[in-house]
Amino acid sequence: QLQLVETGGGLVQPGESMRLSCEAWGGFFSTEIIVMGWYRQAPGKQRELVATITRDQITNYDDSVKGRFSISRDNPKNTVYLQMNNLQAEDTAVYYCISGPQTGTIGQWGQGTQVTVSS
Repeated sequence: QLQLVETGGGLVQPGESMRLSCEAWGGFFSTEIIVMGWYRQAPGKQRELVATITRDQITNYDDSVKGRFSISRDNPKNTVYLQMNNLQAEDTAVYYCISGPQTGTIGQWGQGTQVTVSS
């Protein structure tokens, strides 16, 4: 069964950088991770898309992170990365890794990792 295991997260100061990683584990079909990416949920807010990337390296970003965040993936390692630069307080949230067979369809969620941006 597919599991998404996230690493990274923690506390940083405004303007600093952080990288999140998410590896697909377990028994799964390759079609289950055609799309991988990240969502986030801040306190009191709805969960929102951050960025996604397809196996063919096609990327999609929310406008709020364009130019600051970069998503990438290593297909042989079944791993997706989120490089977050110039972090701001409004980026504070629980970040969830996701995967799915196509854009717009989420089949699996990770357990979430907390990112806190504070001075």
